Amino acid sequence: MHRLSRGLALWVILPLLAACSGKAPTDAAYRAQGAQISSNALFDPARFADVWHVVGAYGAETSCGPLAETWVLTGPQSYQVTGTRCGPNGARAFVAPAQVTGPGRITRDGEVLWVMWVDADYRIAVIGTPDGRFGRILSRSPRPRPDLLTAAREVLDFNGYDPAGLRMVAGG
Repeated sequence: MHRLSRGLALWVILPLLAACSGKAPTDAAYRAQGAQISSNALFDPARFADVWHVVGAYGAETSCGPLAETWVLTGPQSYQVTGTRCGPNGARAFVAPAQVTGPGRITRDGEVLWVMWVDADYRIAVIGTPDGRFGRILSRSPRPRPDLLTAAREVLDFNGYDPAGLRMVAGG
């Protein structure tokens, strides 16, 4: 086969194979397509404000070590969020406005995040995106109680996230 023909064949076949797997090669989805997902109807923006430690996440985020976010209320339905993200060269600081757009739904940096669950005392939370590209377990403490962590994992599973893909941050 001619070199150009082989390259063209791979260019055609690889996307088809990716389609069969249900995941695009560059846009990992950690949720089952078509799975039900819900946001927390009783979400309280004021109680959500404060420091959250990322104790579990999907993708390479946990490879940077401890990450945290501080959510400061700037209005009844808005926040200023500061924290650290895992980038290609390690942890990087970020600042982003965030707006509550519905019950348990927040838009931050143009991305719609759903708060799927928060325990009754706002000690642990599960957030993610409906398309499944993003999912996290947040905790007020870098070492959450084991029962709360188990409940958070179950919420991700219930909402269609792949339990095998969840990575815990050291200490979580």
